[in-house]
Amino acid sequence: MVEKSGEIGGILDQELFKCDEIPYNLIYLIREGERARCLTTPDRKALLAQTPGHNAWLWVSRDLDYEQRSAVTLEFVDSMKGVPLPGISGDGGVVQSFAEMYSRYYNVPHHIHIGMQSYVCPKVNKPLDVRGAVRRAVLSDVRTIAEYMAGFLEGAYGITVEAAGQISGAAKLVGTGNLYLWIVDGKPVSMANIAHRSPRHGRINQVYTPKPMRKKGYASALVAELCEILEKERLQAMLYADLKNPDSNKVYRTIGFEERGKIVEIKFS
Repeated sequence: MVEKSGEIGGILDQELFKCDEIPYNLIYLIREGERARCLTTPDRKALLAQTPGHNAWLWVSRDLDYEQRSAVTLEFVDSMKGVPLPGISGDGGVVQSFAEMYSRYYNVPHHIHIGMQSYVCPKVNKPLDVRGAVRRAVLSDVRTIAEYMAGFLEGAYGITVEAAGQISGAAKLVGTGNLYLWIVDGKPVSMANIAHRSPRHGRINQVYTPKPMRKKGYASALVAELCEILEKERLQAMLYADLKNPDSNKVYRTIGFEERGKIVEIKFS
């Protein structure tokens, strides 16, 4: 029987989950939310976690066989009755099974939105002979960052937005102190962000370089610097990369990132 769990720290700290903690790193962020919805099984071998209004993340232990996984998945589907669910993320086989059951139960179509590879960087390989240096973003960079954010949304998700509409978000991002720029001749040419820190990892996102500045090693150099920043904090850098973007996946592997498992995001609409 699936049950609500007010505190999922015990699940995330067990060895069963630690085997999957890199691909499922987003669950650590969900746990921190005051309104997080968390469901688990009594044996703590499966977990569904959701921030209201966002995708749920579904983890099922590798210890369970096919029949057990199917039974648990069905219980989670049944528990979501009346709960708004934009999508589901997790291991491809598990979330595909969940999506098919969910669509049949609630008459909602589903489609695969994106496939991601999770990466971790045990040891960074800094690229050589790249012009420029890293600098933490400051408020005077906000307009440039807003342009980069608009470019990132278009490149990563095909969403076209005006840079002016990203000003507020850019200012908030700068305010975290975790957004960094690669500077060449006094001007920003690339950006990357340390989005979140979990007990053992720091998640990097918002990696973006404008098209005229690409193929010069700027993003590689910047991400490598962020890996070193996290290393000094005794954290390993991790990130997700779109499987449809072979260039970015190649860049991350060159820096020293290693694959740790694919994640599929399915949308209900």
